[in-house]
Amino acid sequence: MTQIGGLRYQVDQTHLQTLKKSQETLAPKTDAPSFSERLADGLNDVAKAQAEASGLARDYELGVEQDLAKVMVSQQVSSLGFQLTLNLRNKALSAYKDIMNMPV
Repeated sequence: MTQIGGLRYQVDQTHLQTLKKSQETLAPKTDAPSFSERLADGLNDVAKAQAEASGLARDYELGVEQDLAKVMVSQQVSSLGFQLTLNLRNKALSAYKDIMNMPV
């Protein structure tokens, strides 16, 4: 009888350990950046791309930069980042307006 009790205890302990492991994997990580941090990082990246494109264009005009393809690719990356940011802003504004116009 004591062997059955001992086995049952071992099964219960194994079950508890499995539950703890599954909760740890499902629990959100606290070290992950928040939405506002991700948004700020994205905006900073777009600003850096624009500054880099502007600097490369200036350098090309002054004759410092000789690679026209690099300048054009940099400008396209900057343009795409700006368009994405603008579309994101428009979608967020549209969602805000939709929520504000919902009947209560």
